[in-house]
Amino acid sequence: MLKCRHCGAALTRTFIDLGSAPPSNAYLTCEHLSAPETWYPLHVRICTHCWLAQTEDYAHARELFNAGYAYFSSYSNSWLAHAKKYVEQTVERFNLDSGSFVVEIGANDGYLLQFVKSRGIPCLGVEPTAGTAAAARARGIEILQEFFGVETACRLSAQGRAADLIIANNVLGHVPDIGDFVSGIAAVLKPGGVATFEFPHLLRLVAGCQFDTIYHEHFSYLSLKTAKNVFEAHDLEIFDVQEFSTHGGSLRVFVQRKACGGNPKEKRVCGLLDRERKAGMLQTEFYAGFQAEAERIKMDFLSFLIGSKRKGLKVAGYGAAAKGNTLLNYSGVRSDLMPYVVDRNPVKQGKYLPGSRIPIVGEEALSKHRPHRVVIFPWNLREEIMEQLAYVREWGGKFVWAVPELSEG
Repeated sequence: MLKCRHCGAALTRTFIDLGSAPPSNAYLTCEHLSAPETWYPLHVRICTHCWLAQTEDYAHARELFNAGYAYFSSYSNSWLAHAKKYVEQTVERFNLDSGSFVVEIGANDGYLLQFVKSRGIPCLGVEPTAGTAAAARARGIEILQEFFGVETACRLSAQGRAADLIIANNVLGHVPDIGDFVSGIAAVLKPGGVATFEFPHLLRLVAGCQFDTIYHEHFSYLSLKTAKNVFEAHDLEIFDVQEFSTHGGSLRVFVQRKACGGNPKEKRVCGLLDRERKAGMLQTEFYAGFQAEAERIKMDFLSFLIGSKRKGLKVAGYGAAAKGNTLLNYSGVRSDLMPYVVDRNPVKQGKYLPGSRIPIVGEEALSKHRPHRVVIFPWNLREEIMEQLAYVREWGGKFVWAVPELSEG
């Protein structure tokens, strides 16, 4: 029987079953098109003991975050602005300076640590994927290219590299062994240090039916209550929480050692925990209708594509994002309904989406083909994208997104 990756309780409840799909960031080359792909079940269960939503472990982290991993954080201007503002606020709040040491886990291409480094604050990034690690090093950032856990943390601590600040943005849900990861945080955090984590809020995921944010790279889906349980199991405590619109609705939690952390607990922690309880997140009924909502979105999306095809409307996709791959593969869409997807990232261009095998092309394709409709897959960035692609309206083109309901703008 499947066991919860946090508390070990039996997993008997399904949150959502999306069938099967290949890893969402496993983009294909031309050579791959004549070979089979590996598809894994994409089934999320909810633990009725600690309320951690979690995928079954069919795909392993080293297969998902490998040398071909193609998600680079710096291609979103709004995410860069978010990171810069975080650094400004956090440096001031916790009085960080040239005598401090900052560690970011999941440093990606240096999108955030570049702002730490520019302030003269010593820093280190831990990043397992080769391409993003190389991009961060090109910015002059020191990178330890490996997966983070207790072993890495103890080694850093033994080298005198314990951290005043640990940053882990959109990482906590990406680790299969969440206990080992959080135990590593405790091992490398200075007695008076602070760790911050950002992750999509399960409350917002359910409210917005953001099922397309479910893919194999996301092993866990967290509420504040569940995160609190996980941290407290390793003698850490949440003393503050902030809510953001990023990734469809995210939390930033501030964590310190329970025994010696000096930061007072903010009232908004208890406030949000109470909101989650009142929303029903500690009851199975809260999760019961999610499958039906996902099926509704899938059918509406398919109807739009088929209807457009019959009307002779040209449809293009924008953003070769993991969430788009979940939507496309769950819906069974192929290149007959969507001939190409545009992406700004040159690492993805010339490749094909996993599963659907839709070609990924550069932005110039839009001006060349003048599609009537452009489907925005990273809907969380749609305002930024619609502004960037405003010229599509010059030939009467419109923008479409599917989540939480089919919309046109």
